[in-house]
Amino acid sequence: MSRKKNKSKHIATISLAVMGVGFVATIPFQDSLWGIILQGGFEAGLVGGLADWFAVTALFRHPLGLPIPHTALLPKNRKRIISAIISMLENDWLTKESIRKKVSSIQFPERLFKIAENALTGEPVKNGTIKLIQHLLSSVDSKKLAPVIEGELKGKLQDLNTSNYLPLAIDQLIQRKYDEKALDFVLKEIDDWSKKETTKERLGRMAVDALENIKADGFMQFALKSFTNIVNEDKLGSIITGLIQKGVGSFKDPFNHNRQTLLFHINTKLQDIKTDENLSSELNNIKDQLIASWDLESKIIEFIDQLKDKASALIVLPGFYEGYLLPLLSQALESLRKDEERVHAIDLWIKQQISTFVDNNHAKIGKLVEENLEKLDNKTLIDMIENNVGKDLQWIRVNGAVCGFMIGLILVGLKLIF
Repeated sequence: MSRKKNKSKHIATISLAVMGVGFVATIPFQDSLWGIILQGGFEAGLVGGLADWFAVTALFRHPLGLPIPHTALLPKNRKRIISAIISMLENDWLTKESIRKKVSSIQFPERLFKIAENALTGEPVKNGTIKLIQHLLSSVDSKKLAPVIEGELKGKLQDLNTSNYLPLAIDQLIQRKYDEKALDFVLKEIDDWSKKETTKERLGRMAVDALENIKADGFMQFALKSFTNIVNEDKLGSIITGLIQKGVGSFKDPFNHNRQTLLFHINTKLQDIKTDENLSSELNNIKDQLIASWDLESKIIEFIDQLKDKASALIVLPGFYEGYLLPLLSQALESLRKDEERVHAIDLWIKQQISTFVDNNHAKIGKLVEENLEKLDNKTLIDMIENNVGKDLQWIRVNGAVCGFMIGLILVGLKLIF
């Protein structure tokens, strides 16, 4: 910028020097027609160039350092110029209405979506997202969180009424034929028990003791004595176990009438249990006691810590962001973009925030410009203006010299004609 300014300044000086040299050089030729015409042109060009030099210089400083009135206009009127600039910015160029109008024409959500789409695949967002998750995981205090989870879990379990689930459990029991399976299990256990040698001995001994303890008179006493003399413990045990095994075998038959009658009786009792309020109340009491005595806190702490460790190890795996987080974030962004109501709400909110910010801080624009300008001394401010508009100002000097030369030629020509 400084080099361009110096170049244009040199051109202006050269143009003025040309006019001066031309004027002096044509003095000896005043007797000739062309000498008179050229001298008039150079004279007018010299006067125009000097006048424009004086005018341009007077804007910034005293020409030749002389304190000529109405010169050095910029330093003298610095405060007025700054006030005019601030007023122009606030009231003409950057008014609240113009800013609001410009803001209202901008589609902020669409621009934000494009920025977000491009940023999601970049390393900064990837690393930032992973670090954010790591920070969130590390900030989870399992010891503080565990009592809360335990209280909520126990509260939900205590709110469950077993009377609502008991009929469902019984229906499932019957549907899955657990009643028959339970009966078959009991029959099998009885059959296995009856086949044991110790069972036969125990039952035989119990039978003999029972017969001996029976009190009877006359013929009945004689008959019992005769029976006990014929059979011993071993025979009685074999008879009893044989009867048990025969009975078990008959109950194992699915078409046995006694089996069906027993199962019907079991099913009837199970249906009665559905509406047994005493049983439901007792089950609720048992449930509440078990829940109250259930120490979950240590287990929950251990579970949360394990979950944190697994999550921390997972998020740093290669491809985790691209394979899990990026599709999730992209899907959420696309879903938000398709939601016109939310997009409109976001756009409206952003514009309202900007409008509020402009209302509260519009006056600070002028204040900021004023503060920055006041920091500059006169020399710096003049240099800044000259660096930005000095080229055009210097060309005013060149144009003044050239135009003066042309006008001088025309005037001398007209003078010679008339």
